[in-house]
Formats: sequence, C-alpha cells, structure tokens
Amino acid sequence: MTYKEKLNPWCIIRPIPNLQAQIVARFRRRVDAEGRLKILKRMTPNGSFEIVFDIATKNTDSADGSPTV
Repeated sequence: MTYKEKLNPWCIIRPIPNLQAQIVARFRRRVDAEGRLKILKRMTPNGSFEIVFDIATKNTDSADGSPTV
C-alpha cells in the first residue's frame, strides 16, 4: 500500500466474481465516499458498489507469514 493510499483509507469498491473487488475510488473522509456513492448509484442503477475502510497491514514477506522488520 502506497503512502497516498494510506492517506485515503475509505474506498468505494465494485464486487466482481470469485470474492474479489475492484477499487473504484479512494477518499480521506467517509462522508466524501458516501457522496460519491450516491452519484454512482444514480449514474449506474444496476451497478453494485460498497464503501469499505481499507486498513494497512504489515508486510509479510517470509514463508511462515511472520512480519518483516
């Protein structure tokens, strides 16, 4: 996760098959994400969108899953 992505943790996602999601937009504040979600739902009434909070996780580069320092 880049520094810019960490500054904008609220995401609007579009669910896609196989339990995956495509990030449509990122926002710093939830209220901004809610406003954009309303616009998206008006523009694409059949589209499926959700708001999620994308937290940064520690990098796990080792095979056993332990965090690297």
